Amino acid sequence: MSAIWILLALLAGVIVTQWISRMLGGRIALPLIQIAAGAVIGHTTNFGVRLEPELFFVLFLPPLLYLDGWRVPKKDLQANVASILSLAFGLVFFTVLGIGLLLHLMVPAMPLAVCFALAAVLSPTDVVAATAMAANVPIPRRMLRILEGEALFNDASGLVCLRIAVAAVLTGTFPFWPSLGNLVWAAAGGIAVGLALSFAVSVVKFWIVARLGEDTSTQILISLLTPYATYLVAETIGCSAVLAAVAAGMTMSWIEVSGRAQALTRIRRDAVWETLQFALNGAIFLLLGEQLPDVMSRVSSGAAESGHPGLGWLALYILVVTVALAALRFAWVWLSIAISLWRHPDPTGRHTRPNWRLVTAMSTAGVRGAITLAGALSLPFVLPDGTPFPSRDLVILIAAGVILVSLVVANVSLPGLLNGIDAPPEPHHDAQERAARIETAKAAIAALARAGEAKDSGNGAYLAAVAEVADYYRHRLAQLQPEATMPAADTLDTHQEEALHILALQAERTAIAKLARGHRISTDLAQKLLRETDLSEAAFRAASEG
Repeated sequence: MSAIWILLALLAGVIVTQWISRMLGGRIALPLIQIAAGAVIGHTTNFGVRLEPELFFVLFLPPLLYLDGWRVPKKDLQANVASILSLAFGLVFFTVLGIGLLLHLMVPAMPLAVCFALAAVLSPTDVVAATAMAANVPIPRRMLRILEGEALFNDASGLVCLRIAVAAVLTGTFPFWPSLGNLVWAAAGGIAVGLALSFAVSVVKFWIVARLGEDTSTQILISLLTPYATYLVAETIGCSAVLAAVAAGMTMSWIEVSGRAQALTRIRRDAVWETLQFALNGAIFLLLGEQLPDVMSRVSSGAAESGHPGLGWLALYILVVTVALAALRFAWVWLSIAISLWRHPDPTGRHTRPNWRLVTAMSTAGVRGAITLAGALSLPFVLPDGTPFPSRDLVILIAAGVILVSLVVANVSLPGLLNGIDAPPEPHHDAQERAARIETAKAAIAALARAGEAKDSGNGAYLAAVAEVADYYRHRLAQLQPEATMPAADTLDTHQEEALHILALQAERTAIAKLARGHRISTDLAQKLLRETDLSEAAFRAASEG
């Protein structure tokens, strides 16, 4: 019963904090409100949720990473792949090295391997926190996509670095080449598992649907189980479960462009996933806040481990590490942008300098979240010889402090930094969308023409209905192409007309899939157009059944 009460309390907390955020007009980011609410719950009640890192990762990461991989605009991801990989891997390793050495310099009592473990915990940004912090801030599209893409992939590199550092603490050695091999296997194997399993699930699903028909509830349940299966399989064989879940989501989004699932299935599935994402995101920050009273109870022991007892020294460590993280990130982003601008000068041939406000915003927007705390809590309690893991409480305290400070700084600074910023112009895809809509309208008209030819020519009512629906699409073409004509039509049988509209929408869906598979439109535009056809088809089916 305790687990049920905890679940109900978390869901209620998610709802209440959302109301509070709306009452405050979005001036305080929702994650901060949820962390504060969780801290109040943990301090005033015996809620007593023990955050088990392994269970936390398995419960929360697979669906959220899968959904982010599904929804992240693939065109934007491809356009910014160099920047994203540079931040997700290059900056992570740079941060682990720089922060690890800084921590060992500041806190000599903390072993070097433990310093690197804490740096590995702090190196990845949090995709949930980054997206939530950006909810009420007008962030330029490209910057937001880079932040989201970075946070999707840097969990893998950060967790691998953490695993290597912990192994060095436990064994007292650091095998470089085996560690490098593990890193490559984790990345390549995780992506391969995500691709293979998502393809296998889709093949089996389509095969069963072709023989038994499609059941909406079953399809939704399969979509919910897929990320968990992918994550667990990858973890079992020692690959990056994070990259496996992301790869599975991206692959499934490409497979779904075919539009083979029923419109009602996709509509209901999207609603389920929206609700699940809302609940899990809120629960993560509530749990993070609920852990804070227990974390603060470690202050005395953590400060003693540093060799400088006292809250002031601990606060200084947290502040210095937070500033150092932002400085390293600022330097890396500045250098990356400067190199890019040098390689691609403006039309006049002049080399411009990076916009300092944009670089600063990129630095402060790289917030840490619950993944960082879960990583710190995942450190073992004892070494193989039975002695306590060195500086474990201090690692947890510094990690928790950096999370809070990074979130507060981002909440306070981002609106001012991004207000009226002179960001690079965003690319527009209006011409591509216009061409795609013309193509789908023509496909629908062609399908209607075939339906009219196949029907008995003596059935005047049916042919009139075909003409009416075709006129609707000609009207759309007239708006997209002024030279198109739009003949008039008479009033017709409503049920026949609705059935023909559904036939035309199915033809549109087939045309969208061909355009996407032929790389003539982006996957993101295909999903947008499919969403429109799904809503239209659902409306026509509801009307015909009514």
